[in-house]
Amino acid sequence: MIKKITGCLASGLLTLCAGQALATDTSEEIAPESGTLRTEQSLVKTRKFMIAAANPHAVAAGNRILEKGGSAVDAMIAAQLVLTLVEPQSSGIGGGAFVVYYDNKQQQLTTFDGRETAPLAATETLFTDNKGQPLKFYDAVVGGRSVGTPGVLKLMSQMHQRYGKRPWKELFQPAIELSNQGFIVSERLATLVANDQQRLSRYPETQAYFFPHGQPLKQGDLLKNKALANTLSLIAEKGVDAFYQGQIGRDIVAKVRSVEDNPGILSLKDLKQYQVKERPPVCMDYRSYDICGMGPPSSGALTIGQMLGMLSHYDLAKLGPEALESWRLIGGASRLAFADRGLYMADSDFVDMPLGLLNKDYLAQRAALLKREDALDKVLAGTPPGSPTITQAYDQSIELPSTTHISIVDDQGNALSMTSSIENGFGSRLMVRGFLLNNQLTDFSFVAEKAGKPVANRVEPGKRPRSSMSPTIVMNNDKPYMVIGSPGGSRIIGYVANTLIAHLDWQMPINEAIELPHLINPFGTYQIEQGTSAVKLAEPLEALGYKVSVRGLNSGLHGIVMTKEGLEGAADSRREGTVAGG
Repeated sequence: MIKKITGCLASGLLTLCAGQALATDTSEEIAPESGTLRTEQSLVKTRKFMIAAANPHAVAAGNRILEKGGSAVDAMIAAQLVLTLVEPQSSGIGGGAFVVYYDNKQQQLTTFDGRETAPLAATETLFTDNKGQPLKFYDAVVGGRSVGTPGVLKLMSQMHQRYGKRPWKELFQPAIELSNQGFIVSERLATLVANDQQRLSRYPETQAYFFPHGQPLKQGDLLKNKALANTLSLIAEKGVDAFYQGQIGRDIVAKVRSVEDNPGILSLKDLKQYQVKERPPVCMDYRSYDICGMGPPSSGALTIGQMLGMLSHYDLAKLGPEALESWRLIGGASRLAFADRGLYMADSDFVDMPLGLLNKDYLAQRAALLKREDALDKVLAGTPPGSPTITQAYDQSIELPSTTHISIVDDQGNALSMTSSIENGFGSRLMVRGFLLNNQLTDFSFVAEKAGKPVANRVEPGKRPRSSMSPTIVMNNDKPYMVIGSPGGSRIIGYVANTLIAHLDWQMPINEAIELPHLINPFGTYQIEQGTSAVKLAEPLEALGYKVSVRGLNSGLHGIVMTKEGLEGAADSRREGTVAGG
């Protein structure tokens, strides 16, 4: 049986046309990550194995491994290494990741935490100026100050030692070959580079790579990365010690600490001491399924679990996807769950969290607050079991949407859901040996306390910043049924929750569930995806008392459903993703 974690320890379809959010209750807006044209994706069906990911090159690399009999973990490694090259703005070996994994042989669901950690020299004043005021976001991001200890390579290494079938060196070959031969720059990458020219141009190595001959990369350019090929070749030959204890690590630390305008504090000791943590999954039963994901330091599974726990008291299936009442309920449940998230959720290795965030009676009480006909008034965190002694303040952090997601099922029935990130688009903008370094430390609250009360997600040495990454495996009768996840900053939670509702309640095929226009309400403003028929709900939602923002909502959902006949998968048309299998 799947272990249920009930606390922090342990069709009338909408018509299709044509990412970031604040982790506080504020209306401040930051420009979306991208705005590429969409082409509705069809449902892909295979018999034995499948991979869905954010870029065709990465999917081809992972599928190549699966065709050779490689495991889901093998395919994940090959795909993520290629993403380091072709999707540098979103993830890579300079960042971190979470994985939810089902081991079919052991009939076991588990999770792996490869999230970055704060350097041992970090203090609560890391993101405040000499007057004690929080830094402006990009003043904190760009440079060495924001770089946390990367975790994704060690995560891949440890999972390979346990679940890998193909040789370690073989998994690096697709990325090495593509780095040497070059790939064609996509419209998406070219647009993102051009939009970030000022920040990307601050550091010579980064500028030289993204702005050859002084001009931004253009769609159709052939882009090679010999430095990355050499780096990956060294790790393929020597293992991850070359990164965490060798010359690569020394180069990372030297780069971070030598930035004149915004130096960081990462050390060789931080790299050497970094540990991947295996943690029990957080599961919430919803209808006849178990929705399982990553617990703290991710807020994903807990917040999605709270939303679904509240919504289980309402008949969404009967209401359907076009009903205003459906979105009033979903938006209200999201607001209530995000209020708890802002007060309580952080790295549970450092913070005592309430034991009852997923307590059924508590969620029934919160669900009762939705028994009304209009928008909720001011929303505050509740008092779940185990929280009377907690005296914390609401979080104040910004989480932007440059992240990626990979879903894989192999021919042995193992299932893997991985979300990885370098945080903001192009991370810290620091490039070393052909890859970008993360800015994950800016996922901490810039303010450590308010009115004498500590913020749960404050900076502390060795701590992992809270995340919204929500890699998810849906279980049915103790077997994996669905693998799903998305990039999107704090909006990830709404993207994944809505896709689950669309498939499980509204019986949409996975491709239609993924393509459903986005309506999300994490912090008080109901965000509606522009260019879709969901815009017709803007005025009715405003009439209920919601503040509404119609804007681009650039998810990257990649999902697989396991049926009796085989596998069904889809990739989000809002990005460049695709699906392959056999």
